[in-house]
Amino acid sequence: MKLTPRDRLIVALDVDSAARALELVKALSGTAGMFKIGSQLFTAEGPPIVSAVVEQGEKVFLDLKFHDIPNTVAASCREATRLGVSLMTLHASGGSRMLREAAEAVSRECRERNLTRPQLLAITLLTSLGVADLREIHIRDRFEEVVPGLAELAMRAGLDGVVTSPQEALLVRHRVGREDFLVVTPGVRPSWAVRNDQQRVLTPREALQEGADYIVVGRPIIAASDPREAAAAVVEEIRGFVVEERNEAFRRRFV
Repeated sequence: MKLTPRDRLIVALDVDSAARALELVKALSGTAGMFKIGSQLFTAEGPPIVSAVVEQGEKVFLDLKFHDIPNTVAASCREATRLGVSLMTLHASGGSRMLREAAEAVSRECRERNLTRPQLLAITLLTSLGVADLREIHIRDRFEEVVPGLAELAMRAGLDGVVTSPQEALLVRHRVGREDFLVVTPGVRPSWAVRNDQQRVLTPREALQEGADYIVVGRPIIAASDPREAAAAVVEEIRGFVVEERNEAFRRRFV
């Protein structure tokens, strides 16, 4: 399926109430392609906020980063599937068994209930982490080695893609070697926005050139005085992207 510029924009609903989230959904409908519900909003409002956004006819990216024993993660992913989400996340560092059992549970649930299968994304390394943070948690390899390795692990376990920094997106594509393997990148900041606490960031167009399929943007849009105008500005940045630029970047680095 060919993605439009609007399709590629996922807006992070990093707010603390259903009222504010639904206000943003209403304001951004038709401009954003999908809405991310993460741990803050989900903890505040629970599954009903997911259902409320889905009932508005919008796509939901449920970003709860499941990471537990395989049986618990599989059950959690099954429940998320019943909510009608389009994307969901689980940590690649949970290992191949956890990832595989989650993917199998989701597929089985969809067959039994005749549901549309959501796509499962593995979290590689958080975009807030820097080199010193890796050392602190006893990861000695470089980002350029860890992230593609975790992506390949996820692909072999049956997942549909990964969430990774835009700076490692092209490395993931090279390692996995599959065009249909999704790459979703947070840590994207429009050219006119500040970085906040993200360390490994690129602009929307740069992220797409480096291999991303979808970009996640939060504060630059939801904290703007006019969120719809801000989202439209991001879509315009995306509109300048053409696939050939990505192909050229790939050839320069790997061919």
